[in-house]
Amino acid sequence: MLLRFQVSNHRSILDPVELSMIAVDDDRPATRGFERLSERVLTTSGIYGPNASGKSNVLDALYWLSYAVATSLLGGGDSMPRDPHRFGKGSEKPSTFDMDCIVEGIRHGYQLEVDDSAVLYESLCSYPEQRRRMLFEREGDEVHFRRGLSGAGGTRELLTPTTLVLSAATRVGDPAIEVVGRAISRIAEINSHGFNRGRRSSPFLFLARSSNTYSMFEDAGSREEQVFEDMTRGEAAMELLRLADPGIKDFDIVELKDHATGATGEQLLFVHHDGDRPVNFWPKEESAGTRMLFSLLGPALDALKYGQVLLFDEADASLHPRLSARLVELFQDPRSNPRGAQLILATHDTSLLSVLNRDEVWFTEKWSDGATRLVALAEFGGDQVRRSLNLERAYLQGRFGAIPEADHVDVLRALGLAGEAS
Repeated sequence: MLLRFQVSNHRSILDPVELSMIAVDDDRPATRGFERLSERVLTTSGIYGPNASGKSNVLDALYWLSYAVATSLLGGGDSMPRDPHRFGKGSEKPSTFDMDCIVEGIRHGYQLEVDDSAVLYESLCSYPEQRRRMLFEREGDEVHFRRGLSGAGGTRELLTPTTLVLSAATRVGDPAIEVVGRAISRIAEINSHGFNRGRRSSPFLFLARSSNTYSMFEDAGSREEQVFEDMTRGEAAMELLRLADPGIKDFDIVELKDHATGATGEQLLFVHHDGDRPVNFWPKEESAGTRMLFSLLGPALDALKYGQVLLFDEADASLHPRLSARLVELFQDPRSNPRGAQLILATHDTSLLSVLNRDEVWFTEKWSDGATRLVALAEFGGDQVRRSLNLERAYLQGRFGAIPEADHVDVLRALGLAGEAS
């Protein structure tokens, strides 16, 4: 589970911003506890703010780190595919990534600092007895491993200036490091288009690390594979899909043949009923909301099954607020989320403030220098954030900032109607 994540000099983020998943109100079932951790951990978090304020960039930074850990061995080349802040001296400064997480019940800390050409600093430590134990530390070309780690020699052979030690050590298979590398690399992201974005401008080879929802239906065994105590993946997918369209009664798999090439393949159909007569629909014929939910089901159910982190950008696009709320509640409920999966959303959907607790809400604002600032709702003092406060109403009233400021006259002027209004 993610405990905290800090990033600097990534896209609109210049100075360090930190997202914390440590609970402030820890006396509720939605939080998770660990034997060696005094605090309890959140399973959901929502980031709000005006358009272009940097909400997506907070998620993008975390996904960048995950993607780099997963693929830096495959990239090669003489440059780091980072995306620094483009104003001021951002391009001259290094980018830093710093996270704490719980892996197999033990807290770990991972730090990375890069510039355009190389890894400048990298380290991984663990706290098996609540005391810091360095597993490896890298400064430039020098790497020091904790004595006794089995994969140190093989890791050094794989390193280049742009290869992460964590990537190489995970490949070599040192048990103490591999579990952390795999946990970080399995962070999944989905956006309003229903796909993992990958690194569009990156020379890293794109790898789809989040399962495709189609496989849940196309694989005949999916009906037998359990994700919850009393429900298989296929059954869970159908139940959730019916939240978007109760008219979907079943699914069917048909074999199609390409007459030009002779190749054959399977295609998923959704079954509706016209009285007693089944009527099949291609997925592309379903509503935008149904397609969006369908694309989300695979990553969401995989995250719940394996206890992964899922980043959901533009969570309000095409998805009904009720469906978004049900998704959040799936991650908050220990019955549907027994392994501590986490959902982090960037959204404009203020209705979710009725299901998110005050310590699960964050705001982004962009300063005059074009840099993003990230603020926790829990940092606001006094009665502004008491538990009984209607967070949605307070947010829309501007009590926490982070809302668009558009003067009526400015809007009319932009439309060329200011003269008529006067």
